Amino acid sequence: MFLFSYSTAEEPDELPVEKWTDSNVSSWLRTTGVREQYIKKLYEEEVDGRILLVLTEDYLRKEIGMKSGPALLIIRKRNELVDTKQKTQGKPQSSNDSEKGSKKQGSAPQIPETDQGLSEEEKQTHQGQSVVDNVLTTKRDCKPRPFGKEGIDFTYVKHSVLQPESGVFDLISPCHEYKSLDNAAKLDRARLQAKFAKEVLKFGTGCMNIRSNGTIHFGVMDSRDDTGYVHGEIIGVPVFEKDIYVDALDHIERSFSRSDSEHVRQCIRPPQFIEVMDINSTEKRYVVEVDIFPSISIVKNRVYSVRLPNFKESSNKIEHEKETIYRRVGSKTEPVSDQNDFYQRVRDRDAQREEAEHCRYVNTPDICQDLGRKLTMLVTSGKKLIEKEKWYILVTNKFKPDDLSSIDFLLNMNIFCVFDFDTDSKLSGLCSKYIQHHAANMHFMQNYKIPSGMSIGEFVSHLHLFEQTSWIFCNGRSDYKGNENPCDEMTWIKTKITLLRESVSLICKQILPKGAFLVVFLLTSPVEKPLLHTFYEFFTDMEGHEDIVCISESEDNYQKWQSFAEGSCGTETVNHSSVVGMKMSHVDATLQRIQPVTSRDTKHLPIYLKGQCLLETRDEERMYSLEILSVNHCDETSDDYIKAEKENIERQFYHGGRVTWLNFWLAEKKFVGEVIKRDAYRDVSKLLTDTMKWGVDRPVNSINIYHHPGSGGSTVGRQVLWNKRTDLRCAVVKPSYSAANVSEHAVQLREYEEKDPEKCLPFAINTKKIKQGTPCFILLSCRRSHNPEKMCKDSPLQNVAVTHKLSKEEKRQFAGKRQKLEEQYQPEFILTFVLMSEEFEHQKIVEYVAQFVKHLLQDIDHEAVVTRLIRYVALLNTYVQNSFISQSHCEALLLFTIHMDRFRQHAFERSLSEQAKLVFIHLRDDKTHIESVRIIHPLVAKEILQQLLGDQKQQSGLAMDLLHEDVLFEHRFGKEDYAKFLRALFMRRCRVSKGDESNSFFSPLIEHVSKKETPDKAIELLKEAYKRFNKDAFFAQQLARLNYSHEKFEEAKNWAEIAAKQMPNNSYILDTKGQVYRRWFNAKCKAIEKVPKTAENTADAVETALKAMECFRECEKSAISDLENMNNSGFFAAVEVGCSLLKLVFSLRVFSSKAYGHSECMKYLLTDYIPEAVKKPWENFHINLKGLQMTLHDALDDASLSIAPNLCQSNPGSLTPFMKRMIIYRLGGGNITSIFSLLTDQKERDQVKVLENIISLYPSNPLMARLDQMDLVNYIAAHIALSCLTTQSPKLAALKDLQKLSQQFPTEKRKCLSSALFLLILLFWPEDHDTDPEKETKYNIVLSAVEYLKRSYWTKMKDIPQRKKRIYTHFFLSNGSGWDKILHKSKVETITKVLSISEKRMKWFSGEVWKMPEMAKLLRTVSGWTEDGIVYLEGPKEKKFPIPHLKAASVPYGNENITFYLGFTFRGPVAYNITVKVGSQ
Repeated sequence: MFLFSYSTAEEPDELPVEKWTDSNVSSWLRTTGVREQYIKKLYEEEVDGRILLVLTEDYLRKEIGMKSGPALLIIRKRNELVDTKQKTQGKPQSSNDSEKGSKKQGSAPQIPETDQGLSEEEKQTHQGQSVVDNVLTTKRDCKPRPFGKEGIDFTYVKHSVLQPESGVFDLISPCHEYKSLDNAAKLDRARLQAKFAKEVLKFGTGCMNIRSNGTIHFGVMDSRDDTGYVHGEIIGVPVFEKDIYVDALDHIERSFSRSDSEHVRQCIRPPQFIEVMDINSTEKRYVVEVDIFPSISIVKNRVYSVRLPNFKESSNKIEHEKETIYRRVGSKTEPVSDQNDFYQRVRDRDAQREEAEHCRYVNTPDICQDLGRKLTMLVTSGKKLIEKEKWYILVTNKFKPDDLSSIDFLLNMNIFCVFDFDTDSKLSGLCSKYIQHHAANMHFMQNYKIPSGMSIGEFVSHLHLFEQTSWIFCNGRSDYKGNENPCDEMTWIKTKITLLRESVSLICKQILPKGAFLVVFLLTSPVEKPLLHTFYEFFTDMEGHEDIVCISESEDNYQKWQSFAEGSCGTETVNHSSVVGMKMSHVDATLQRIQPVTSRDTKHLPIYLKGQCLLETRDEERMYSLEILSVNHCDETSDDYIKAEKENIERQFYHGGRVTWLNFWLAEKKFVGEVIKRDAYRDVSKLLTDTMKWGVDRPVNSINIYHHPGSGGSTVGRQVLWNKRTDLRCAVVKPSYSAANVSEHAVQLREYEEKDPEKCLPFAINTKKIKQGTPCFILLSCRRSHNPEKMCKDSPLQNVAVTHKLSKEEKRQFAGKRQKLEEQYQPEFILTFVLMSEEFEHQKIVEYVAQFVKHLLQDIDHEAVVTRLIRYVALLNTYVQNSFISQSHCEALLLFTIHMDRFRQHAFERSLSEQAKLVFIHLRDDKTHIESVRIIHPLVAKEILQQLLGDQKQQSGLAMDLLHEDVLFEHRFGKEDYAKFLRALFMRRCRVSKGDESNSFFSPLIEHVSKKETPDKAIELLKEAYKRFNKDAFFAQQLARLNYSHEKFEEAKNWAEIAAKQMPNNSYILDTKGQVYRRWFNAKCKAIEKVPKTAENTADAVETALKAMECFRECEKSAISDLENMNNSGFFAAVEVGCSLLKLVFSLRVFSSKAYGHSECMKYLLTDYIPEAVKKPWENFHINLKGLQMTLHDALDDASLSIAPNLCQSNPGSLTPFMKRMIIYRLGGGNITSIFSLLTDQKERDQVKVLENIISLYPSNPLMARLDQMDLVNYIAAHIALSCLTTQSPKLAALKDLQKLSQQFPTEKRKCLSSALFLLILLFWPEDHDTDPEKETKYNIVLSAVEYLKRSYWTKMKDIPQRKKRIYTHFFLSNGSGWDKILHKSKVETITKVLSISEKRMKWFSGEVWKMPEMAKLLRTVSGWTEDGIVYLEGPKEKKFPIPHLKAASVPYGNENITFYLGFTFRGPVAYNITVKVGSQ
């Protein structure tokens, strides 16, 4: 019988302080009265209970920035807390008890509370603390190194505690003696050897005389006199030279008689050096151990006496004490007092030893563990099969060649990342085998550092996490050309442990939630320190050992890892989570048996010739923006998985979950009932067939499925793809990928394994143009619409409608299906299907849902936290389309901590109330597999909201509670999604263009609160949201809009100014500020509408109108400077307000007279004349009003300019008065652009002759002529252009002469023209025949030129719109030397001249042109590497040389060795045809 239990979270008061989480610490700090800003800072620094116990005033002041007062208060309150805990809990636990307590939740190795033997840094950490006893309780027991085993295979953790010193037990089990040796270790060689030899020989003689095995340990505390240490605590000693200890045993010959010394040498084994791990220090310490093995064949009938060495300070030399016989008495070694009696009992002791040695070799049968079952339970988290959605993180070192043939079990697992310590892994290790089957990106730990300003979502996309396995080389990579070399253990700890800590923390705390992944340590070779540190970091960040598994075939490899791991989480936990002694081939076979697929996943695609081809998994993973549907999709699903999950899969779909391919497959194979085909399915299928037959007029066709929300439109679309998968290549576009990515992957999939790109099966997506008459892509687009039938009517041959209304045939099918489902499930479990079968008829459904929710909520506990969670989810689901709350957030709200985390998902579901189980549907992200919850249907969410709130509470109150829910908002994992939905709740307006039913002025929630409750409550709600989102300017903008819409103009003005102050260049916010005054002006005009207008009663309105126009002018300026967005509202609003102001001015009594009023007004506005009636009241406005005509004129001009931008180009330059220069310009040599354009001149003239004429017009000795920089550029450019046409021209100067001439360019590169910098790159690009120093000199010139050329480029291009920032390549690096190394682009373009236009376009678009053999003959292939998406050139030794790429998709996502072609642009060199080196992937 399989038993398990789980515990709910203990209250902080019940937990020991060292087990507090950072949230518990924050709660306790609030009771001390410390300011919230300090509490928040400590929470951000992840201060939990263990860290709280070792906090110092110094740390709080320097690192947290506290004043002395609060820091002192926290330390004192902490000490009082510890004292109180000790009194209430009785005596401190022993280390054994501590271990038992740690089984639920482990804690890290603790820092001792003493200054002895510690570094100065450690001393400062512990000064002034009164929590010694409490910390001592967290020190863990550990086992000694197994007797007789090599020390290299073992490790100790500092501050772990060995069992107390022991006496003789059964003669074979060793007795133990401890010596700190802390002071002696610092002595000189002679003194240290004398001390060490004295203790070893004394102990050894005692063991030999008593005939017992024994081990003496140096570096272990032997007394409690040392404050802060416990007896047996491991401290270690610094060992600078191991031979000091080995040679110390040479005292044997001087301390024993000649006959005895031979025996002693045989019984006292050489010293073993066991490394002491200390996470907080890089100092190397060891426990030095000496084993004593008195074999009966050596010691029989003998008693040994010894003269112990002793260094005498008085004589400054080693002297030997008198001869003494020692024996072990209990845990001590003492001289024998009664030697006669001792000699008489020698035979008895010999007999006992002989018997003990005999018994030792009588083998007792070992109890055989069921390692297969243990491995299964650990990897599946207690289930029968491995979860499809579970992520795995591997930590491994060097694989043996035999083991590499047994890694098939890894190929069907979701490997998120691999921490690989094998530097040769890419060449000959695990990585080399894995990438034969899967795509993987090569990374280093520094790649897991988030660049400033990048969100977690952007970072995940940047590294392509969840799409392809991230292979992290943790200690360099031998085949990599970049600067990433392996280092020894101590150098690694000093230089890379911080990178490890950051990468592990990022993965565990911000990318993958607890329970969503399992960390597997595969120990396939001897374990080194970096791997142990990796365990510690995972253990710490995962807050326990529950999701860490260790697999090791070798006992020796495991032992070192085990002894370290036990220091963190106890022996029992480590043993429970480890599988030791199982061959890798057996591990492989065992895990393959429990995988949800029957064999290695192989997929097939249809081909043009009606057969099939194999889709390699690694190729599929490279087309990551597509969910590819194969011919044999789901066929690999194992029978065990079908049996276990088919009912859950079907219920999830009819409960409201999205349809999956497995739903269709199970129905097709008759494992479950069929999925209903709606009439729209037949319509779409017919359109698809017709498109394939008749849609030859264009290569891209689209079919749109417009559907009511929840009517099954996306199910229809997927159903069509499922049933066409054998005839067409089908795929679903995954969300959030760029059109460029999708297009590129769609082309790859269409042409995959096809010989002729013109003869491929039609496929579903792209923008690529192929020759007419070939239907290439069919876009099947599912779109939400509130009026699908109208959309269908508008374009009947392209659009299909899916509505809630059912046809007669559909009603019959739905009725039959509903009857079958109701026999299987309760109606509440198939609610969504029931709603569809009722056609969503308004009144009928409203009554059904209301009744369902009323019945559901009958006995609900309104005060329960789960009910609060239901309310929050209902609120979000009612107002924010497709919103959800991550399971991790739910657990944080429920204060949910499961200690038996292997059953986490089941325990979470059990923690929900019955009502929550029925209304929540569990979602899983397609890409990340991360779980979340939402209400089964928006109608149900809306009804739950109404019924749960009732008359007691309004929606504004619930929204306010949600804003105040710190646990949800500050929860680290999934923070971006939660913040996005919460923001949308208050900010997102409805738009018909985005599929909403109508347009709205504010978010639906704010509009509901404004109309159904009060505007003031809506304003208060937005104010609170403004605070919650760190005083976001856009919330201030919304508050301005909400206030002015309710004519609260003073408040609106204040909020608009707050928003404009935060974002002074945002044209939309400035427009809102203008709208405040515009609305205010209109309101003031309305107030005086029915009274005679005078200058006095209109002055206020005029002032407001002028302020509005001033704001709109600011808006216009910002809109013009914004290159990315087009905002015309300020231009038109300025005109509108100006016209309204003119209307008001003309309505004044002084200007409204029929006789002369109009002319009087025009005279006032256009001249210096000011009528007496307005002179005083409008004295502050005269200048602005008289400039009104110009203001309106400018606004109209700007508006027209914004619609039709000026496309005129400026004159390239003026001519000089000199005749020669005039001729040079006329010939086309006036600037570098016109010179290079001569190479592609279409006119029928001799370009060589033209260039020779240009060169001849310059001085015959340009070196002596001292040309100005522009002339120098044109002269050199003319030579380069001429060399591209012919190298035989008599006018062509030698390359070296031009290099010398270029030294006349300014030495300060910032003073060089960009064209001069460009020429330096061409002239000085290194060649193969250059010596290494010559190459380095040239690279320095080129790198300097590139640096300033880039700056110049971006300075010039900053005002150019993004769409016009095209990079133009003028030259390429060729296979030649001298002048022949530079190849003009026109030569490259001639390769494709023989092709048709469509073929030429296709080859350039797809990049096939670079693969042509003619290209390889022309262009030089250079080597380099990529690092975090940046291409570097191999060559320069002193500096890295980054080379920009022109096609992002060609750059491998990881760190790879590559080859590429070089192009030269005015931004510097660029990379073409980037190819991963053979053998590198």
